[in-house]
Amino acid sequence: MNTEVLDELKKRRSIYALGKDVKQSDDEIVDLLENVIEESPSSFNSQTNRVVFLFGDKHDQLWDIVVKRLKSEVPTEAAYEKTKAKIAAFKAAYGTILYFTDTDVVKKLEHDFPLYADNFYDWSEQSQGNAQLEVWTTLATNGLGANLQHYNPIIDDQVRAAFDIPANWRLRAQMPFGSIEKPAGEKTYLDKASRFKVLK
Repeated sequence: MNTEVLDELKKRRSIYALGKDVKQSDDEIVDLLENVIEESPSSFNSQTNRVVFLFGDKHDQLWDIVVKRLKSEVPTEAAYEKTKAKIAAFKAAYGTILYFTDTDVVKKLEHDFPLYADNFYDWSEQSQGNAQLEVWTTLATNGLGANLQHYNPIIDDQVRAAFDIPANWRLRAQMPFGSIEKPAGEKTYLDKASRFKVLK
């Protein structure tokens, strides 16, 4: 069996020590990842994923929004200092990818195909997972690290205002990416027998 895809997937790890030593240009990164996302599968070919790429000051602005917003959520000053350090690590990255779902498309599918109406939002989430994995793996294949964060929904309003995001785009995740300053630790796996069944 050809294991090339598996070999690439093994490169995809959650990298938290990210930097700005990126050799590719912003345009090269965007062009490649736009194509990857376009090839990502979605139910009914609905293409519900929307993506915003943040570089430079816009990338910094996002993480400034996050750290400011979290001030009211973290219970103690000591905890907030730890939170600030965590967010600073994301800000130290080269850029951030914001993932959204176009809820207007989901609602139209629910209207047009009432038999499956209860499924379309779940299917849009599956499409998100597909796109995020493929982008993440593509970054890793090109020597770039990334991790996936979910500060939505508490930052949704601020992100919408700061980056002129349409009201029908629902924020689903934030992916800081950049140079790998420290590799991920060893990955552990559950016993296969507890996860898989093969029936013949």
